[in-house]
Amino acid sequence: MDCINGFERLAKEIAAIGSTEAYKRLSMLFDDGSYTELDRFAKNGENGCGVVTAYGNVNGTGVYAFSQDVSVLSGAMGRAQAAKIKKVYELALSNGTPVVGIYDSKGALAEEGIDALNAYGDLIALSGKISGVVPQISVIAGTCVGSAAILANLADVVIMAKDAKLSVNSAAITGDGNTGSAESALKNGTVAVVTDTVEDAVSDAAVLLSVMPANNLSVSSFSEYTPAEVVGDGVYATVNSVADGDSFIELWYGFGGCAKVGFARVGGNAVGIVATDPDKNNSKLCGNGASKIARFVRLCDAFSIPVVTLLDCAGFMGDADDEADGSVKSVASLTAAYAEATTAKVTVITGKAYGAPYTAMAGSASGADVVLAVADSVICALEPMTAVQFLYSDRLGAEKREDLEKEYILTVGSPFTAAENGAVTDVITADEIAAKTIAALDMISSKRVSTLDKKHSNMPF
Repeated sequence: MDCINGFERLAKEIAAIGSTEAYKRLSMLFDDGSYTELDRFAKNGENGCGVVTAYGNVNGTGVYAFSQDVSVLSGAMGRAQAAKIKKVYELALSNGTPVVGIYDSKGALAEEGIDALNAYGDLIALSGKISGVVPQISVIAGTCVGSAAILANLADVVIMAKDAKLSVNSAAITGDGNTGSAESALKNGTVAVVTDTVEDAVSDAAVLLSVMPANNLSVSSFSEYTPAEVVGDGVYATVNSVADGDSFIELWYGFGGCAKVGFARVGGNAVGIVATDPDKNNSKLCGNGASKIARFVRLCDAFSIPVVTLLDCAGFMGDADDEADGSVKSVASLTAAYAEATTAKVTVITGKAYGAPYTAMAGSASGADVVLAVADSVICALEPMTAVQFLYSDRLGAEKREDLEKEYILTVGSPFTAAENGAVTDVITADEIAAKTIAALDMISSKRVSTLDKKHSNMPF
């Protein structure tokens, strides 16, 4: 054994480990690549622990992070690695600070057997404990399998590099096909974002942290207001008409495409945006889209991030395939998420608001604090074609169906009728969407709601 002094040993240790991918990824995350490592010299026998843990600033805000080191025992999770990550969770909880986990591991440390599984179990329990207390973001940088995949997906947002692998079945990713691929994970909604490189994935995590609060008792940072600029087509043009210039960060864009969700700035403040896409499914919302909205609204509510809903929807799909996939439970989850959410909620009806979608996202069930409706929007219980069949059956034949539908839209379905009945707060022009939304958010910015004393709600399946 070499007998070297402490300073020489320190220099040698830093040189040996500082070039690993785990260290480089943390440098990508933290401001100026600067951070303070935790438990730098912890060992697993003669080996390192297979993870680097640290704290530092991301966009000027404190963050705890860990990055698995695949160069040490393939990054395998054992007692020593779990102990380092456990400290990260505990410090994050006690200090009210976000956690970023960068995953790259072949799985549990086989030599430790059941102890390795319990090590994962302890971390899963801790992640569940801090869920909704501090933001958690997972970055899948390499292989993430088995219990690690469970732990990673307990985070609020999962970001994945396109060449990484993610699967609960460790054997599945060794075979052929698309199992465990980023493409598959994006399509089924397992991950929110897929990037070309690990560096991009880490960068996206930093961007998300810039719009999320440090914890559930704090507020997101304010950013300089940049006026909204209508760019893009269709639903993206609608989103950009309310979001501060180029601020929309879309999440889960590979899943449930009939709805768009993501964070943005509105009037300089961080908000969650939900927008239905009238160009998909004949303006109908599918089950996957409903599930995505429900998940996102609950995320926003956990951290008191206001939700701005841009509604243009002619109903829920309800066709044979969507019903067979259980769309009813997805719609129930969406409705429950809005009903339970106590964060500030503003809904802007930009086009159609027929039946159940109105009830769930704009009506009394939604608990929306402010409901705005564009002057040419249509708000009604039934699609005009169906309504005419029921309400004007005695006039059909003598009068054109198109004329009757127009009459229904301009009378029963008029946003002015809804406003007269107190169902709409204000009727506005399309050009006023941004200004009116900002004013509404300012008005309800100090919203406080007392809830019943209960353990938690029982969300629909």
